[in-house]
Amino acid sequence: MPAAPRRGAALLLCCVCLCAALEQRGCILGEVGKPVLLPCHPNLGRLLNFSVEWRNHDKAVFRSQWDGEGNVETWSVNYARIPTDAATTGNFSLELPSAQPKHDGSRYSLFLLSGENQSAPLCTRCLRVAASFRIPEVRKEESSYLCLSWGGFPQPVVYWLIDDSRQPPGGSVRTRAQALPDSHLYNVTSQLTANVSKDNSVSCTVKNPSTNETLTVKLGTSSSGSRASQGMWIFSTVLCVVVAIMVLTGIYYQIHLDRISKRRKEYEEPRRGRRYQYKQATEEMMPEPKETDV
Repeated sequence: MPAAPRRGAALLLCCVCLCAALEQRGCILGEVGKPVLLPCHPNLGRLLNFSVEWRNHDKAVFRSQWDGEGNVETWSVNYARIPTDAATTGNFSLELPSAQPKHDGSRYSLFLLSGENQSAPLCTRCLRVAASFRIPEVRKEESSYLCLSWGGFPQPVVYWLIDDSRQPPGGSVRTRAQALPDSHLYNVTSQLTANVSKDNSVSCTVKNPSTNETLTVKLGTSSSGSRASQGMWIFSTVLCVVVAIMVLTGIYYQIHLDRISKRRKEYEEPRRGRRYQYKQATEEMMPEPKETDV
């Protein structure tokens, strides 16, 4: 390459490095098995005959090259891609088709290539990957309690509480988390061995450190909760009895009114019949008026 073009390319890359220094860096959280987007919008201006390359640490995962006529050639690993109009819009965001546990903690960087020259990273994004755990299953086995959950990532934090506030005695909890060889998702088993009264509650919480999602399942009811529940049950029972008495009283009163109304009708109908017969007989006994000639 002639000296002048090389100096021009070097100057361009220096300007790009300055823009890259101003680019905000941050971690992106992806969900296992779903696409994840690593945003990147560097200010490159109008360029000809250049290439961009996304790298995971030092390994290239995507490369795209534009020529002077706007034609583009691309290469990628596992179908990673950027928008097809990246050169005109300045949107060089990298889309990974499926986030996987093996990608957790990866650092992706975008570089501008011009001939033999390479810019500093235009964008750098770290990727965190997470998967939600299933709602724990908690069961009592003789003098111990078992808490089981599975299908999550990364390794969870498990803790127990007695009556929602008391920590178990030291050394009474044993927790084991195991990553499956194929999916790298975790299964977790935690055992609490302690003498817990039947009036006390025991709860197991599984927390995902990446998403801060907490899943809690409780067995039993604390004494205060039991008293509250018993009081509520008594109140509900009394209320139901009072309502039932009011309903029965209303029904009885309505039946009583219906009987009175029926008797009144039975009493008044014969009287109306006798009055009509008497009036008719009286009219028949009265002589008809005679016509007289004037």
